[in-house]
Amino acid sequence: MRRLGDTAKAGSTRAENLMTTPAVTIHPDATLPQAARLMADRHIKRLPVVDADGTLKGIISRADLLKVFLRTDEELATEIRRTVVDRLFPLSHEAVKVTVAQGIATLTGQVRDGNLIPLAERLARSVEGIVDVHCRLDAPPKA
Repeated sequence: MRRLGDTAKAGSTRAENLMTTPAVTIHPDATLPQAARLMADRHIKRLPVVDADGTLKGIISRADLLKVFLRTDEELATEIRRTVVDRLFPLSHEAVKVTVAQGIATLTGQVRDGNLIPLAERLARSVEGIVDVHCRLDAPPKA
């Protein structure tokens, strides 16, 4: 009985009869966790990504979301160290500790250039599979 609506849709010959209405969409600047939450809340398997004009930019599927989270915390920490810490802080990268637990990255330690700390946080946050970032980097005061 719960799938009666799906069974009725199976005999459809037009796309409009198969689609959820109104269409559930998301904007390109939304985060993956936001997309996952929307899909779960609305019980949908695919989510169209549309720009401000309503132009279709792509579609996110459940499988797409899962692929991002299949990497281990160790793999995520290694990527943050390699692509963020080593590149932004070549002189002080050894003083930075990167840990990841359940997709939440924590950066701790002291770096030479405090102006790069916000960038480090943004770049770490952009690593696919990272859910959140706790940035606890510090820099010595400027003389």
